[in-house]
Amino acid sequence: MSKADYVYSVLLQEIRSAQIPGGTQLKAAPLAQRLGVSITPVREALRRLENDRLVSYQSHHGATVIDLSDDALFEYYNVRAVVEGLGARLAADRIGPEQLARLRERHESMVRDAADGNRDRLGEQSQDLHLAIADIGGPAFLGQHARTVRNSYPVPTDASLWLDAEHAQRHLDAHAELLDALEAGDGETAERIMIDHVRAAGTYRVGQRNSKH
Repeated sequence: MSKADYVYSVLLQEIRSAQIPGGTQLKAAPLAQRLGVSITPVREALRRLENDRLVSYQSHHGATVIDLSDDALFEYYNVRAVVEGLGARLAADRIGPEQLARLRERHESMVRDAADGNRDRLGEQSQDLHLAIADIGGPAFLGQHARTVRNSYPVPTDASLWLDAEHAQRHLDAHAELLDALEAGDGETAERIMIDHVRAAGTYRVGQRNSKH
């Protein structure tokens, strides 16, 4: 791994995990010092992040982690809803008993964590569940596309709806209904549940952010 690859991988992970939140300025010199490299690989990594549309450059401000507007967040969650909804519809026709059993195991693990108050991992577990369904529905293309959409904008850790007990339970209920629809081979219902589920997450995200302003 080159130094530029190293810097890129570290910053990519920190942005996607929201350790570096949207709106943060990324200055080359402090980053180089923190990561133990020269400025040149940092600048190269920042340009790659710009190509990924995770960082923007402005005159006299340098690189800044992109923070989506409310309109952009609305589009992001609706794109996710359509893509993951289609994945659920297709998965209803393709899912096998072993795949369904693994999904139910993931869901039950989330239910146990929620009951024990361990909600900090629920967001990651939910993402894994959604992407597993997309992979089942569209293994050739759709699953990877669902990942690309999600990676285009990481949800800040402290903004996860899974940290709210009431919302967490509501979305666990949606997961249970979704898995029942998949087991029944009901693609239309599975798609509707997934779309409503993802859009509800978007409504929560926008509302929560605006409540802080």
